[in-house]
Amino acid sequence: MRLRSTRIPQDAVHHPVFARFYARVSVIAETRAGLGAVRAELLAGLSGRVIEVGAGNGLNFAHYPPGVAEVVAIEPECGLRRLAVRSALRVGLPVDVVPGTAEALPVKSEAFDGAVASLVLCTVRDVERSLAEIRRVLRPGGALCFFEHVRAEGRAMALTQRALDRTVWPLLTGGCHTARDTLAAIEGAGFVVESYRRVRMPERGVQLPTSSCVLGTARRPGGAG
Repeated sequence: MRLRSTRIPQDAVHHPVFARFYARVSVIAETRAGLGAVRAELLAGLSGRVIEVGAGNGLNFAHYPPGVAEVVAIEPECGLRRLAVRSALRVGLPVDVVPGTAEALPVKSEAFDGAVASLVLCTVRDVERSLAEIRRVLRPGGALCFFEHVRAEGRAMALTQRALDRTVWPLLTGGCHTARDTLAAIEGAGFVVESYRRVRMPERGVQLPTSSCVLGTARRPGGAG
């Protein structure tokens, strides 16, 4: 029997206005911005038991490959978690949607074969602690698949990102920071980055502060082989 959490406790993270906005925009971006294809690429190599940190409204669930046996989806925001539960009910994969934060994952150590961080490390309050938690819950040799906003390569946009991050952007976007050096943070947390590529979202049109992204896979050292 698979279980799903539908109880909504008092939340440490509560952004109701942004949650409603994100839920609408993310669905549009699946096709118009090509985000659905990016999600499929992000998850393609996963298998076994997977933890998704910051599942949002659950748009990743439909893209998990057949080799994944179970997903434990952590989402701290109340409204987005409700939508994630609905998304979980529509897929043929056991998905448990539970409350929790990246800085204190409510699961046992070394319990997962893979972890997913998708547009979440830009919003967490403590990146180092969040990555340490992901490393803790992964088995040795387990994979961390990541797709995140990162600092732009162009100087003008990078300056714009830093200015926004220091002022209004996190307030308007549920805590998002556009200019974090996520790759360096992942390596600093003890992961080995196996592969990555830069992605622009959307691929065409006006560049936004959130357009610069990185898509890749890292691994917790120590597995066989």
